Amino acid sequence: MFASLPVQAAQERLSAVRAAVDRGDFKGAEAAIAAALAQPSTAAVQRNELEFERERMRRIRLDFRLPRSEMEARLRQAVPDLRAGELRAWDTPRLLEQLRIDGETRYFKSAVDNLFRIDAKAAARRATPLPSNDGPLYRYTPYHAEVRRLALDAGRASVAPRRITVDYSLSVDADAVPAGETVRAWLPYPRAIAGQQEQLKLLASEPPQAQIAPESALQRTVYLEKTAQAGVTTTFSIRYELVTYATYHAVDADKVVPAPVTAELAPHRGERPPHIVFTPALKRFSRAVVGDEKNPYRIAQKLFAAVDAIPWATAREYSTISNISDYALHAGHADCGQQTLLLMALLRLNGIPARWQSGWEFAERDFDTMHDWGWLYLAPYGWLPMDVTHGRLAGAPAELEGFYLGGLDGYRIAFNDDYSRDFVPPKQHFRSETVDLQRGEVEWKGGNLYFDQWDYRFTWQVAPAQPPAAPDQTRAGPGPAPLHEL
Repeated sequence: MFASLPVQAAQERLSAVRAAVDRGDFKGAEAAIAAALAQPSTAAVQRNELEFERERMRRIRLDFRLPRSEMEARLRQAVPDLRAGELRAWDTPRLLEQLRIDGETRYFKSAVDNLFRIDAKAAARRATPLPSNDGPLYRYTPYHAEVRRLALDAGRASVAPRRITVDYSLSVDADAVPAGETVRAWLPYPRAIAGQQEQLKLLASEPPQAQIAPESALQRTVYLEKTAQAGVTTTFSIRYELVTYATYHAVDADKVVPAPVTAELAPHRGERPPHIVFTPALKRFSRAVVGDEKNPYRIAQKLFAAVDAIPWATAREYSTISNISDYALHAGHADCGQQTLLLMALLRLNGIPARWQSGWEFAERDFDTMHDWGWLYLAPYGWLPMDVTHGRLAGAPAELEGFYLGGLDGYRIAFNDDYSRDFVPPKQHFRSETVDLQRGEVEWKGGNLYFDQWDYRFTWQVAPAQPPAAPDQTRAGPGPAPLHEL
């Protein structure tokens, strides 16, 4: 028998491998991984972590797939009269996201489009404007005013209910799994949350044998199995309905006091490596933003505005990033989950409990997307929602500019009340998405099926939750495969 490598030494070795992967020294990382795995003293847990770093390098290569020649070709297609000086000015990691992998510069697959999202001068040079990804509620609308009015008139936070019917399907590519083998799928499924999403019911599934994770599962799923057939796509589907509510809280900063120290709030304070770590850079950023402010709500307002100022851009796969909040702080851009984790880290650093929520957002028609947001705890109000990616509503009346710090629209479904939590039943192989759960997960006995081996579809119907019922407003497009009614 061989003794396991001492914990501290094993952690130092793993940290060194992760650092090598982060800086693009894949050859060095692979050599270290191979040497460690060849040692009988390397424990099973350590082996699993090292093998994931090998998988992470594969995933990074998929994300950073553009050589410089292709990046430049795409850039010249968008800016036909591109000047040499512009190319030199834009060719930086903060503007054209890139990673030098074993001596060769590789560009993120969305680097060119992202350039026009994060740099106004570059956007002005584009031959045609880049289409916006924003939904209708990223701008001030009468709906926001209605939610506030209804909440204040009723004296309660949860208002404006909508009944939502969802069809969700996940389709595994033909022959991605050998014929006769069992394909295991976890489809995202919401929890019932009082005042946010209620009256949840699974209506149908394909196949009909569905295992719903318990309400206690913070990343909740419907688990399904099918046998793969040669040359045939393996499709899993669910249909469910629920009632969603908008939320609005009118916060008086002068009434806010520091949150109490309780066992219930303890999990939502402090660091949670690897993605919430109070690094020296995070502390410096916090001091610069917060200054001498002591009021928790005003601190939250300052931090919300600072993170909201980070431009949105299409994100790398989260599983490829070793510390997401630190990445969001330094990359020069961030998507919704990256912004949320950064804001959570900053709030916790300042003694304000914060937690994660994510799922899907949509509109009455013609818009939907995966989305992440969060909640913060302000005494004496309790838990309040925050959506820093919607951010401050430009052009709104003063009382509604900060709608999304304490308020939330009802056009969203939460699948996750935390991140990076185990599934029920547990997954046997690496997850494709190690942080979030919005697309689903798939595996078979031979390993995980990554995102390039399957596709997904989310469709919905929105109707008032109370009579009189208006005509359904249904997103265009065919529905998923036929379902078995439950």
